[in-house]
Amino acid sequence: MGVALADTVEMWPGSSYPLGATYDGTGTNFALFSEVAERVELCLFDAGGTEARVALHEVDGFVWHGYLPGVNPGQRYGYRVHGPWDPAKGLRCDPSKLLLDSYAKAVEGTVRWDPAVYSYQFGHPDQRNTDDSAPFVPRSVVINPYFDWHLDRPPRRPYHETVIYEMHVRGFTIRHPDVPAAERGTYRGLAHPAVVDHFTKLGVTAVELMPVHQFVSDAVLEQRGLRNYWGYNTIGFFAPHNAYSASGQRGEQASEFKAMVKALHEAGIEVILDVVYNHTAEGNHLGPTLSFRGIDNAAYYRLADDRQYYADTTGTGNTLNVGQPNVLQMILDSLRYWVLEMHVDGFRFDLAAALARQFQEVNRLSAFFDLVQQDPVVSQVKLIAEPWDVGEGGYQVGNFPPLWTEWNGKYRGTVRDLWRGQAATLPEFASRFTGSSDLYQADSRRPMASVNFVTAHDGFTLADLVTYDHKHNEANGEDNRDGTDDNRSWNCGTEGLTGDHGVMALRERQKRNLLTTLLVSQGVPMLLGGDELGRTQQGNNNAYCQDNDLSWVHWPSADNDESSSRNLALLDFTAALVRFRAKHPVFRRRRFFQGEPIRGVPGQLGDIAWFTRSGEEMTDADWSAKSAQTLTVFLNGEAISEPDQRGHPVTDDSFLLLFNASESDLGFVLPPARYGAFWQQVFDTVSAAVSPADMSPGKPADVVPVTSRSIQVLRRA
Repeated sequence: MGVALADTVEMWPGSSYPLGATYDGTGTNFALFSEVAERVELCLFDAGGTEARVALHEVDGFVWHGYLPGVNPGQRYGYRVHGPWDPAKGLRCDPSKLLLDSYAKAVEGTVRWDPAVYSYQFGHPDQRNTDDSAPFVPRSVVINPYFDWHLDRPPRRPYHETVIYEMHVRGFTIRHPDVPAAERGTYRGLAHPAVVDHFTKLGVTAVELMPVHQFVSDAVLEQRGLRNYWGYNTIGFFAPHNAYSASGQRGEQASEFKAMVKALHEAGIEVILDVVYNHTAEGNHLGPTLSFRGIDNAAYYRLADDRQYYADTTGTGNTLNVGQPNVLQMILDSLRYWVLEMHVDGFRFDLAAALARQFQEVNRLSAFFDLVQQDPVVSQVKLIAEPWDVGEGGYQVGNFPPLWTEWNGKYRGTVRDLWRGQAATLPEFASRFTGSSDLYQADSRRPMASVNFVTAHDGFTLADLVTYDHKHNEANGEDNRDGTDDNRSWNCGTEGLTGDHGVMALRERQKRNLLTTLLVSQGVPMLLGGDELGRTQQGNNNAYCQDNDLSWVHWPSADNDESSSRNLALLDFTAALVRFRAKHPVFRRRRFFQGEPIRGVPGQLGDIAWFTRSGEEMTDADWSAKSAQTLTVFLNGEAISEPDQRGHPVTDDSFLLLFNASESDLGFVLPPARYGAFWQQVFDTVSAAVSPADMSPGKPADVVPVTSRSIQVLRRA
């Protein structure tokens, strides 16, 4: 039992804003929103775990607050909220449950899945469980907000110069041989010079970190000997996940995160967070009471018509109630905090369509988007939507407001289809390759609204995409029922690993085809961390619970074994592609192609042209051919419509891209002389070599041999 301290602790009135625990150098202000609360107790814990309680008597605008002089960083605390318990009406206050502060800046400890963390009796969900949860739940921690950022400045790299690298903080460094053992899998490990050197060698300009908000590992996973690895199970929207800290959990994780951001910024690399504001870790009506449920259930969550249950458009059991002003305030406060205090450069919003459900249907004019648009801080960083959720009408690719960029799921499917040999993909491919103007141009967005990707954390890795036709998720303990069956993959003739050198060579070529297509497409390319190193999950396309070798990045050794040699060659090839893209603005245009002379001069070439492999411009019949798997694209570097930052014209080399997605080696006729008198090969995906093949300059009407399932990139000489 806790000890009441109302008569022994000096509690000042404090302030209702900012919410959370705010240390000012002499003491700490505590403020908690709850419209339904009848009484709120602040619970303080000493190093031995002894709890002391003090009531917050001041209430302004449903914010309970007080100031404790002498309470310093490192202080552990939580709340107990007294109020109505009537689940049928959506009221779930339960003072027997210690609650995390919804604005906690740091969290110590993890959830231990004792029955006490649930507000009902197992097997009897209508009966209260009043056992004290305090011994089994984590503590909120007061942090020191002061940090020496020195001369840190956000890189503010424009989208057309951006290459995103999606990665996992723990999995990326946990096996890195050059990172000290104590720092592997942590924020500090990610800032290690060897890791930063990898990013700079690869040429990526932004790391997109899978969830680093404090999250919970699900009870059902731990019962199966697994754990939540991906982290899409948030319980604290302001706290860096404590398990990724090498320096401690009593606020040190916040400083360590800041030091990581500072180190990456020094290398010119932006930090983007994958954030989960659509649901929390408390699950459905049978979930634990850890924070929001006990603070004000009906305010924080969208409830069903039968208010004992939750509306669920996320597939996780609950959905945050973005139609409630205080919930919207929490989300915007969180975003601003990570920008202003933690110096991050942008956000990727998980299941972002759920945030647009102000009522039920997805609405691009919802209050959330209005607030983001008007916010002077949040509106100025990168905002990337995963433009779907699992609710009705949730697939919203192309429908987000102009300020936003989007994960382009249609790009992923179309590019995979082309290279696995799916017929009749050319018109769709052409649209995706040129920036998806059909999705974004109508509302004045540009090609950079499209975040292009072939692989992401959810699904096959690049290596698995060319190795497996079917998912192999048996390790997840769900009889291979989890994960999508729509992989659009091709195993190149053999399922799984093989010693067949022909199959192995084809798989390596297919990897290079997919990477090359990605990096010569208009839009913002996103690479999946480890793809450039041949990372495999052995066919698992839903490795959310695999915090082990299956998901971790395996760094190639220097002992020249065949696998390491292949993976190091792939790394070099990928880095060369990224450098090539960075050098040539024709592959990262800021405006859509017009398909005609930019300035209307008779006889001038258009900015893009499409040819059959016979060297003739594509006709409607060619575009509609059901078996079309070849294409030649001309990109005119002298017809880039947008100026540079100083208003000067942008010019570049001109290129021919020869796509052969068929199973046959074919000859491609080079186009007429007005497109170019000579052409020199730059890349051929048949080879992993980063230097051009020994090919004499090609001339108009020459026939260039293009190997089956390969791309050649030619530059006008």
